[in-house]
Amino acid sequence: MSEQNLGKEKRGLFRLIADVPTLIVQLFRDELESLKQEITAKVKGVAIGAALFAVAGVFAFLMLIVLIIAGIFGIAATGLPYWASALIVAGALLVIAVIIALVGKAQFGKGDPGRTVESVKKDVDAFKGIDR
Repeated sequence: MSEQNLGKEKRGLFRLIADVPTLIVQLFRDELESLKQEITAKVKGVAIGAALFAVAGVFAFLMLIVLIIAGIFGIAATGLPYWASALIVAGALLVIAVIIALVGKAQFGKGDPGRTVESVKKDVDAFKGIDR
């Protein structure tokens, strides 16, 4: 090999080594742009899904109202006045609401983090060297 070719190879290698930081920065920029586009597309999909669930919830709520009215009319068809039928349906809904509230209250009691919080405090105190 001639000395001239050796000089060109060294210059090419040094140029490649010098270009590495620029290439790495460009790679990171391209990856961040790709990530940004992917997250934007996913957020858009989640937003559309959430909106559709909200619309479905509104229709389910309207269906519940119609079923309540149908229950009132059904009871009234037995010969009771409409006001009495409405009171019977309202009473049933009240009983359901009370049962759900009691179950919810019982669930709150299960979620008490008291023991865990105390355990963490003891661990922190032990780490600090404080005896309780």
